[in-house]
Amino acid sequence: MMREKIVLFGDSLTEKSFGGNGWGALLTNTYSRRADVLVRGYGGYNTRWAMFLLQHLFPLDSTKPPLATTIFFGANDAALSGRTSERQHVPIEEYKENLRKFVLHLKKCSPTMQIVLITPPPVCEEGRQAYAISLYGENASKLPERTNEVTGQYANACVETAKEMGIHYINIWSKMQETDGWQKKFFSDGLHLTPEGNEVVYQELIKVFNEAGLSTDKMPLDFPHHSKIDYKNPESAFQQNVCHITL
Repeated sequence: MMREKIVLFGDSLTEKSFGGNGWGALLTNTYSRRADVLVRGYGGYNTRWAMFLLQHLFPLDSTKPPLATTIFFGANDAALSGRTSERQHVPIEEYKENLRKFVLHLKKCSPTMQIVLITPPPVCEEGRQAYAISLYGENASKLPERTNEVTGQYANACVETAKEMGIHYINIWSKMQETDGWQKKFFSDGLHLTPEGNEVVYQELIKVFNEAGLSTDKMPLDFPHHSKIDYKNPESAFQQNVCHITL
């Protein structure tokens, strides 16, 4: 028996989501014994570089493609050209086209896979500047390498792509800015998430998964709960469940 898989594909906002109160860790706990949550986050990557990973992470000949996949890119694509992180910059039209290619590839892997695009989160420019000063001191650039305004344009492009392709999306850029003081509440360095920021991503994703029919109450445990096991005749519980359980 093989559990279903949920794959989290993205940059450092996904890679760093597993430890502590990360949204990947929260999701893993929620789907415990129902689905395996696979974190495939690559810090610093943009959609252009992530394109090279598709065939490796999502082979078309897989006999067990993921039940669902999240795609969480854009924070690096939105780095400004001509600034300190320009090597990560991807023009917005290319970003949209790369997202389309990701989705089309995943649909080839499995027409029934639930795909969720997540926009890049907002950027606290003051936090990014403070972080740069902590690293480089007086040599830190006075110009931000990302701005919230430009990142918002990439967020809109992500939403447009999701609507165009008829798939689920989470506009985390807009959602986080509904909260007063989001800059320090949700971000540790103006870009990466605090536990509270991770909680927002997790809660929004759970809403989408529930709407898509992936709520945990509709997914059976992979083996019987311990309360169903007769300690005098334990094999009976396993024989019964193995016959009836489907994943």
